[in-house]
Amino acid sequence: MNKAYFVAGTDTDVGKTVCSCALLNAAKQAGIAMVGYKPIASGSDKTAQGLRNSDALLLQQASSIVVTYDEVNPYTFYRPVSPHIAATEENKAIKFSVLSEGLAALKTKSECVLIEGAGGWRVPINNGDYLSSWVKQEQLPVILVVGIKLGCLNHALLTAEAIQADGLTIVGWIANQVHPVTDNYAEMITWLEQQLPGKKIAEIPYISMNRQGMIDNKHDHFAKYIDLTVLNLGQ
Repeated sequence: MNKAYFVAGTDTDVGKTVCSCALLNAAKQAGIAMVGYKPIASGSDKTAQGLRNSDALLLQQASSIVVTYDEVNPYTFYRPVSPHIAATEENKAIKFSVLSEGLAALKTKSECVLIEGAGGWRVPINNGDYLSSWVKQEQLPVILVVGIKLGCLNHALLTAEAIQADGLTIVGWIANQVHPVTDNYAEMITWLEQQLPGKKIAEIPYISMNRQGMIDNKHDHFAKYIDLTVLNLGQ
């Protein structure tokens, strides 16, 4: 199988990690060796083991195979700011070669690598490159996470257009309800089903849970919303 998918978001804080963990756990329950990969993470805690990002830790926990933190997250930055700013502050250079080497290594250990992006599609990694440039270089199929809220239709369509303009395929999308109550939710979903490329993989309802709760519950309740058949993981 040896596939890889890139999880992109319509914005920051739309639930890429929640959706990625749901995909990872659904794969685990289906007996598919899928591993999470968070190439770049900003906003981390200082620990005895070094900087640790909560999103990357969740991906590591949800993966079907045992991997080290550094395998999951090669670039970890302390402040929760855009990667190009964080990298400059820490005197680091984000290199596509490092991202590609990490991806290649995880492919050898798994049937599928699920790569979670940072921020939105055009997040910069320096003054001239974007994370999306690396996704284009690797020719990765994309799973789009749409945070369902006021304004998301515009964000979703513009993001989809940008992904397609880069010559990449959106294989599917996930609707993630980011607020307890969302006016006209059903109408928004219907519009997205009609307008977005790719098939709907899941609708994930609003879940009031902190990150420790996600870890303690091992994401079991997220997997039931996922339709893995959209990704053709058995082929």
